[in-house]
Amino acid sequence: MAYAHWDEMPTRWRDNDVYGHLNNVVHYELMDSVINRWLISEAGLDPMTGPSIGLCVESRCTYTAEAAYPAVIRVGLRVGRLGTSSVRYELGLFEGDRALAEGEFTHVFVDRRTRRPAPIEGRMRAAMERLVVA
Repeated sequence: MAYAHWDEMPTRWRDNDVYGHLNNVVHYELMDSVINRWLISEAGLDPMTGPSIGLCVESRCTYTAEAAYPAVIRVGLRVGRLGTSSVRYELGLFEGDRALAEGEFTHVFVDRRTRRPAPIEGRMRAAMERLVVA
């Protein structure tokens, strides 16, 4: 799969579960962290005081291989669908070239105060459009 943005996330000692591999929630944490780090650094999101915020309304993950601490997980990110106020991110998690999981996160951007849908505009929309992979 082609991804427009790549990031690396090291695993932590606490990420292993009793079965000796990364617990399933860690995959979601990695995906959420990469999305938000990208939104802040590339799309201009100000999570503390900006006029709009992205709320996760749907997520999923399909696991294909195990990983365990210590590891560096490469996370690929792209936009699968960009609407007026929503975006579906598609992600791939890899250890080296080995695929670990594929996931999706859908954010609806809302006005910080009213929590009503807010259009994705300006710098944020332009940045998201760069993540669309044909």
